[in-house]
Amino acid sequence: MVGRQGILLAAASAFAERGYSATTLRNIADDAGIQAGSIYHHFSSKDELFATVLDHGMTVMDEAFDRADGSLCGQVRAHLGALFEHGPYTTAHVTAFFTTPADVRAASVPHRDSYEAKWQQLLAELLPHLDDEQVQLHRLLLLGAMNSTVEWFDPTGDVTLDQLAHLVTGQFLRGVTT
Repeated sequence: MVGRQGILLAAASAFAERGYSATTLRNIADDAGIQAGSIYHHFSSKDELFATVLDHGMTVMDEAFDRADGSLCGQVRAHLGALFEHGPYTTAHVTAFFTTPADVRAASVPHRDSYEAKWQQLLAELLPHLDDEQVQLHRLLLLGAMNSTVEWFDPTGDVTLDQLAHLVTGQFLRGVTT
């Protein structure tokens, strides 16, 4: 019998692969190998299920950030690792967040804002010559670049996550420092 965690994993994979709108509870149930009605033993709706996936994805990101060494490259590596080494939860957050209904997104916004504040503080300390608005723009560019890797990067290819982290960090720093 597939329990709550199995349903969550199947849901995260389905949302990451198909998006929020194109994913049905029947898709998730089929992927989990259960009847669609069985989902209701654990979740009241597709929205609650997706909100739980989003929360889990943000928890993975938070924990990775907190474990990293504090350097920019260490944090970049932690973020990339969260995207590629912890299942589809973070990928679903990256790929499907903006396609969900506003009320479902709203539940995840405080957690997401908290994570982004960590990056804001890190970059503000690293780039003291920039004002808060400039730091915010650079934060958005950096997070956007890292998040887009889920669309094109193959972690089983010739470039490792460590190498990618060094490349991303180097490109970021050379573009914003004097």
